[in-house]
Amino acid sequence: MTLLPLPLKPRFITWTLSATAMLGFGLAWILVLHSGWLLLGLGIAAFLTLVGFVDFFQQKHAVLRMYPIAAHLRFILESIRPEMRQYFFEDETNGLPFSRGTRSVVYQRAKNELDVQPFGTNHDVYLEGYEWMSHSIAPTPLSHEPFRITIGGPDCTQPYSSSVFNISAMSFGSLSANAIRALNGGAKRGGFAHDTGEGGYSPHHRENGGDIIWEIGSGYFGCRNPDGTFSREKFAAAAANPQIKMVELKLSQGAKPGHGGVLPAPKVSAEISLTRGVPQGHDCISPSRHSAFSTPVEMMKFIAEMRHLSGGKPAGFKLCIGHEWEFLAICKAMLATGIYPDFIVVDGKEGGTGAAPLEFIDHIGKPMREGLSFVHNALVGIGARQRIKLGASGKIVTAFDIVRAMALGADWCNSARGFMFALGCIQSQSCHTDRCPTGVATQDPGRQRALVVPDKIDRVASFHGATIESLAELTAAAGLDHPQEFTLAHLSRRISPSEVASFADLYPSLPEGALVTGTANPRWRKPWDMASASTFRAVA
Repeated sequence: MTLLPLPLKPRFITWTLSATAMLGFGLAWILVLHSGWLLLGLGIAAFLTLVGFVDFFQQKHAVLRMYPIAAHLRFILESIRPEMRQYFFEDETNGLPFSRGTRSVVYQRAKNELDVQPFGTNHDVYLEGYEWMSHSIAPTPLSHEPFRITIGGPDCTQPYSSSVFNISAMSFGSLSANAIRALNGGAKRGGFAHDTGEGGYSPHHRENGGDIIWEIGSGYFGCRNPDGTFSREKFAAAAANPQIKMVELKLSQGAKPGHGGVLPAPKVSAEISLTRGVPQGHDCISPSRHSAFSTPVEMMKFIAEMRHLSGGKPAGFKLCIGHEWEFLAICKAMLATGIYPDFIVVDGKEGGTGAAPLEFIDHIGKPMREGLSFVHNALVGIGARQRIKLGASGKIVTAFDIVRAMALGADWCNSARGFMFALGCIQSQSCHTDRCPTGVATQDPGRQRALVVPDKIDRVASFHGATIESLAELTAAAGLDHPQEFTLAHLSRRISPSEVASFADLYPSLPEGALVTGTANPRWRKPWDMASASTFRAVA
């Protein structure tokens, strides 16, 4: 009996033939030898066959649908994880990309299970790097509001009321059609937004009607001329869809800044080829830079054009901070043109990806906290912070992650891996091979079958709702009414076994308008002087 993940029809035939062969073989030997041992063997074979059929057709566990019988070993190990935790699950230094404890919380919230833990913290509170939030002796009443913000500056005619927690950019192509359907269905049910990623606004995004943030990368997928350049006509036609609430220009991605998006050839199916307008079966690699603009001023004009072509919807951009003078050059372009984006999403180098070179993943780009603090202060320094909303993405999963980002300046947060966990991702790290065992990151029809869309819609919505509820509890515990009220003073970090620093000391604030008036400290003056609205290159 095979356990390999074959396409649906051959795999079903394999199961049927295997079960028939087992039963026939067992009955034949019983009739010939009347052996009790053979009866026991037949019973075991019949039992495993029954288990295999149940696993194959159940809808709650993607791994069991893909690997009937064999996947039970994983659940057995999970059932004894309190005893095995130190060896397999909790240690983030043992090669796992994310702690098993955090994933457990996501799974519990996605399944509407009680997400409480026994005993105390799993962290060493005296270890350098430990962080915590200060609470209030007089907590506020627990809020049951959904925590929403309005995105859209003075030039925006269709502002968007956004949740403070949304689905980060993950493209169709990197993710399966079923994963996209489940994410968008969950967004619809929970009242939050779903970022398309640079892979385009596909029919699978449209199917369930959840709010869409349409991301436009350097490949211009979905609004692309035959030569790969930006098509204003195609963009305007697609952006007119009322499901699209905001349009986002992607400058760079945290996991691979300075490198174009990568979709390996095995995942470029006929459907992906049609959606993106690229050849089937070949690596789809986006250019590392945009062809629609080449200077900060031209970029601001392109942002304005995106807003105009979309009918006045919020238009902004996403980036991972690299050379600081380049972002300050964008700030100078805002001042020079009077054109401001409605929002900016700051991605961190710790963000995830389906495929990227190792050196880019490990060593390129500014981490999210430093990047977010820099962008927030730069906008304060030019007097534009109040008109531009800031999003943050980069390994944000829990409500505490959201609190920390908001204290650093974010108005809302996006999460990719958290919602992937809710879909059933087990971090097999096979995203680039098209052999995802849970149907999340694959274009293989047989493997996609493992992900049951209605069940995962429930889990995506439940994870979002439970995380917002946890955020409300943290907000109340701090004595606040809304998570946007968190400041740097609410958070602390241990910097040595005997020293603690407030985030206010670790991330100094820039005074309002200090860059424009020339009163910024030397740390800011040097990159500011190197920046020019007419070029992304350093000028001094």
